[in-house]
Amino acid sequence: MKNRLTALLFLLSSAAALAQPAPKPYGVLPSTRQLRWQETEMYCIVHFSMATFTDKEWGYGDEPNQTFNPAHFSAMQILGAAKAGGLNGIVVVAKHHDGFCLWPTKTTGHNVSKSPYKNGHGDILREYELATQKLGMKMGVYCSPWDRNNPIYGTPEYVTNIYREQLKELYSNYGPLFMSWHDGANGGDGYYGGTREVRKIDKSTYYGWNDTWSITRKMQPGACLFGDVGPDVRWVGNEEGHAGETCWATFTPHAEEGDVPSNGNVKAWESVDGTRGGKYWIPAECDVPLRPGWFYHQSQDGKSKTPYQLVDLYYKSVGRGACLDLGLSPDKTGRLTTEDVDKLKQFGQIIKKTFAVNLAHGATFIADNVRGHNLAKYGPEKLMDNDRYSYWATDDAVTNPQLTINLHTPKTFNVIRLRENIKLGQRIDSVGVEAWLAHKWTKIAGVTSIGACRLIRLPQTITSSKIRLRINAPVCTALSDFGLFKEPVHLTAPEIMRDKTGSISIVTEAPVESIHYTLDGSEPTIKSAVYLKPILLKEGGLLKAAGFDGPSARSEVAVKQFGLSKQNWKVLSISPSSGNAQSAIDEDPYTTWNTTEKEMPQEISILLGEERLIKAFTYLPRQDQKFDGIADRYTFSTSTDGVTWSPVAEGEFSNIKSNPIEQTVVLKQPVKASYFKFTIKHVVSGNGVSVAEVGVIER
Repeated sequence: MKNRLTALLFLLSSAAALAQPAPKPYGVLPSTRQLRWQETEMYCIVHFSMATFTDKEWGYGDEPNQTFNPAHFSAMQILGAAKAGGLNGIVVVAKHHDGFCLWPTKTTGHNVSKSPYKNGHGDILREYELATQKLGMKMGVYCSPWDRNNPIYGTPEYVTNIYREQLKELYSNYGPLFMSWHDGANGGDGYYGGTREVRKIDKSTYYGWNDTWSITRKMQPGACLFGDVGPDVRWVGNEEGHAGETCWATFTPHAEEGDVPSNGNVKAWESVDGTRGGKYWIPAECDVPLRPGWFYHQSQDGKSKTPYQLVDLYYKSVGRGACLDLGLSPDKTGRLTTEDVDKLKQFGQIIKKTFAVNLAHGATFIADNVRGHNLAKYGPEKLMDNDRYSYWATDDAVTNPQLTINLHTPKTFNVIRLRENIKLGQRIDSVGVEAWLAHKWTKIAGVTSIGACRLIRLPQTITSSKIRLRINAPVCTALSDFGLFKEPVHLTAPEIMRDKTGSISIVTEAPVESIHYTLDGSEPTIKSAVYLKPILLKEGGLLKAAGFDGPSARSEVAVKQFGLSKQNWKVLSISPSSGNAQSAIDEDPYTTWNTTEKEMPQEISILLGEERLIKAFTYLPRQDQKFDGIADRYTFSTSTDGVTWSPVAEGEFSNIKSNPIEQTVVLKQPVKASYFKFTIKHVVSGNGVSVAEVGVIER
């Protein structure tokens, strides 16, 4: 009788354990559309419009419709290259700030139907849509709220009769969409139908975001909204393509009045880190252009990110729980360059090869706790079933569990993948990873914020037969994925540096047998000139270099465009007379000429030492992640005597705050000069100016 009672109690307790409910959600949760967005992981945003043909980043709005006339536009070529790179969707820049629409809209005459493209019968959006359908990719649209062409921009009628009607056309004719992307640039100078004036708006209220969002929700309920004021996806806060080492999908934005995003009064909707326990589920998008700029510029040929630079960005975006949005920029023909196509393909191959085989398959998983002892539902084997939302869970009281993975035989790896079931929230604070090495447990990694995906890229390859996870969280675990992978061996590109004398040095992080370089624009091979000592390049030019281990093992190619050597340059004058102006011509990107005076303009004049035929000038803004003093409007003047000056270029450095790269401005025609003057008319923020380097390119 006693044995029967014991057995009955055991069965009852087991049944109670097996009946234990799923873990309660922790914090705010993602919507279905946010889950689908998160699963996309990598997509592209394609900038191809008027600015492609005018060689600008932001068009002014006065470009004639006849300017847009690509000879060989191919949405299939662009998206085929994107898919080869592992990208799963596209956000089409349907309208940029210049107001030119790539579809035959009824809202403005500044559109593709009024251009020579296909004799006015073209529809770029339709071609993209058909290409996504054929290739099985997702479609999204970008429609700039700022319109530098439209004569009624700045009035309420623009929002209701133009902007919202444009969104309705896009939503009606080119869906279903996975994203509706809205840029944060709003108001300023423009053509505006011929008035050529500055129009300022209150971007927190002017667009009436609540009413605008309701159009998206009604017509494209599956589309995530990305914009300056959210509310589904936040900007990570940089255009460098990386999230924070700790990156939470939850976020509490900073607002002018309260912190509820629906009030539209948001000052800052971007964050590299997010907010632990934030009020809203607003994960981060990491946007970054493949080339230095977002639109195609011939001067940036050869400067696209290398495949392994893209791999690094993949780990720092997707691998930190965000999504990677890679900017692609077709050239004037309407196609991606061969260089960009090749680099996308190589990037895709590296990622595919890395994650082709999960080395943890066949392992035995031993957890110190399984929720309700229910191995079938919550056991650690769920980590290997390729379902992002099945999971190993612990009892509510167990918030610091351990999991041992017995691989049975030694496996060599350098990448670890972890995922949470984010349908239950972002639960884990940190994870420590240990490996069985030399007959003892040794910590090999420690990370925070797992979320939708965490990729741990180890600094060196590990060979071990056992791995152990130590998890810390405020609630019970709901871990959904574990993987071990081996990234292919590669040689990193060398670094190219030049001093003020024009002497160029080429160095590598890891030893290689030899370094070879070219000066004619061709790709370096083992037969190219070998680097043995510093190269003197006083006249400037394009240098490409690669490291070699043997005749066939080549590193990625490093590319550097140099202007004239600054060895004999002298600062003629500065206004105001403050700061170390020599820093602007010392060939060191991390020293700057800084002033503190508020009044504009401010300028620096340079003596070249001899007469030169100047083709272009360059401006490098400060490189310390700060914005004060960065120039966004300028005049560039030249002189033969240092007394009489002729302005030869003026304009704006578009988007320089978000993308503070070296700016190259090609003159309308080369100019002979012995002096030049760089005048800063306006800065993006703060008092004074900040110039890391200013230079000129000859011929």
